[in-house]
Amino acid sequence: MTTAPEILAALMTPAGQADPYPLYARAHQAGPVSAIGDGWFLVTGYTAVSQVLRDPGFGLPDPPAPGQVPSELGLLSRSILRANPPDHPRMRSLMSQAFTPRRVAALRPAIENAVDALIGRLAEASNGGQPADFMAEFAFRLPVTVICELLGVPAADQERFRPLAADLTEALEAVTASSRPSPAATAAARELAGYFTTLVAARRAAAGDDLIGALVAARDARDGRLSDEELLANLIVLLVGGFETTTSLLGNGLATLLGDPRIAAALRSGTLPVDGFIDEVLRCEAPVQAVTRMARAADLTAGGLPVPRGSLLILLIGAANRDPDRYTDPDRFDPARTGSKPLSFGAGPHICIGNALARLEAGIAFPRLLTRFPALAPGRPATRRNRLILRGYESLPVTVTQQHSFARGI
Repeated sequence: MTTAPEILAALMTPAGQADPYPLYARAHQAGPVSAIGDGWFLVTGYTAVSQVLRDPGFGLPDPPAPGQVPSELGLLSRSILRANPPDHPRMRSLMSQAFTPRRVAALRPAIENAVDALIGRLAEASNGGQPADFMAEFAFRLPVTVICELLGVPAADQERFRPLAADLTEALEAVTASSRPSPAATAAARELAGYFTTLVAARRAAAGDDLIGALVAARDARDGRLSDEELLANLIVLLVGGFETTTSLLGNGLATLLGDPRIAAALRSGTLPVDGFIDEVLRCEAPVQAVTRMARAADLTAGGLPVPRGSLLILLIGAANRDPDRYTDPDRFDPARTGSKPLSFGAGPHICIGNALARLEAGIAFPRLLTRFPALAPGRPATRRNRLILRGYESLPVTVTQQHSFARGI
């Protein structure tokens, strides 16, 4: 396979999803941007992907027409994830109040406490040397605890969100016009919409000092800042997006450490800065491998190639992060790289609103895990999720030895 359409088709196969990186390397040989027919373009170059993400002439594709997708999934087009100006900046200004640098930094003590508690849980699950699933016991629980605290979601409800998020995010895998969301994604959207409808009603009855309370107050002010549909859609997106990518970042990072004891030892000793390690995990194993954009203005170009208005573009972030024109030896994991700036959280107006929070959670978690568990090791074979866009692990079994002293210290 040498053409962009052939490469894209291969990426959608189980083999391509399991290991897309050889296909990305072939795509780079074809150039940073390639036309793939029917008004679609494949964008793989770092500079080209960054340009499209930042250029206001490119935006999100038009929402599906009524009846094209189930109404439950159509609701999500009213969120900041799918909105264009002027709706996007209006809504994002409300959400961003919860993710200012000061507020994120203030979460450090709570995150440290959550990490320590989950380390104890992981030790108990691996008692006697039995494999424990890092994804279920730690990687999911840490970010869902944090985002639920921010939103004001009861801790008792957290368990129900992982399967719902897994089903809902299947809808994100629909990268072409022929793709259709699964019934499971529709059912998940319906359940989450019902859940937040109930929670919003409870907040109206008794106001809370949390993000749900703030957004409900913005809606009830009736000043045009937020509609009922936008309120529900953004709560769903903030919940799912608040832990989905961070869960994958934690799993992808730990898998890297398990596979290279030298990097684990350097991170444990402090000779390797954790921020550099996180940057390289994000570059080499981006939790989000692709996004789509639409040319919403005339006379646009991408990578020097003219892109007619109305064209649709698939931006392969995972390929851009391994662009040989941007990175020397791009397939080598090198946490000592400087000036890396991976595009894994996006760029421009749609950069992930919680990216600093995700980095903080990972920056606290990895050193503490390695310090508490110096003998952390792989357990049974890991299982990757069968996804093209969202790259991560379904399960990542680990074993913990010499764990009892660590559990007592928590």
